[in-house]
Amino acid sequence: MNRLAVAISALCALVVLGGLALLVSRRDGGAPSAPATPVAPGPEAPAAASPSRPPPIADRAAAPAPEPSPAAIPEPAAAPELGTLRIEADVEGASVFLDRRYLGTAPVTAGDVPPGQHQINVSAEGFDGISETIDVEPGPRSLAYRLRDVRLDASVSVVHRHGIGSCRGRLSATPDGIRFEADQGDDSFSVALADLETFEVDYLENALRLQVRNGRRYDFRDPEGNADRLFVFHRDVARARERIETAP
Repeated sequence: MNRLAVAISALCALVVLGGLALLVSRRDGGAPSAPATPVAPGPEAPAAASPSRPPPIADRAAAPAPEPSPAAIPEPAAAPELGTLRIEADVEGASVFLDRRYLGTAPVTAGDVPPGQHQINVSAEGFDGISETIDVEPGPRSLAYRLRDVRLDASVSVVHRHGIGSCRGRLSATPDGIRFEADQGDDSFSVALADLETFEVDYLENALRLQVRNGRRYDFRDPEGNADRLFVFHRDVARARERIETAP
């Protein structure tokens, strides 16, 4: 019995001692770590890679410059759709009209003229005016007018009265002179304007009379008795003669 009590007492003492040892180890941070196992010498382990960061600016390779873009090829200019007229005259201060619209004095330029037919008038004091219809096309064009040139292109049907009888024909005039072409017979003739000694209208007789210097005299009437056509013919010829005589 005594032995049993002693054994129980001893067992209780062991339990108490074990509990105290466990309590002490918890206060010291846990159980003592086991001694590290020695490692055999060998190749050094590679150092842990540090976080990647960009190299310094000086160490960076220069980035290649971007290639220049090819120069843009200009598109061909569109063909002009309107016309441009450069109008000149041989008389200083000549007035120029386009489709009855005053442009100014020559030389003058008319821009943005639609293609097609247009009327040009050029005039100057003391000179016969010029009126012309032209066809305008897209693009520039130059026009030159000579007001100093004598322009004469007149004609009229007449009856030529002879000393005995008469004949019909046509009387025409150009800067080169006057020409009568008889419908029949040998009465046709021509004479230079400078060789006219007399060239006049008889308003009482409604007749046009022409005298060649040192030559024949002619008497013309209108076939229908309309003297107005003879007056117009005489006026146009008289103006041309005056221009020729006063030309420089």
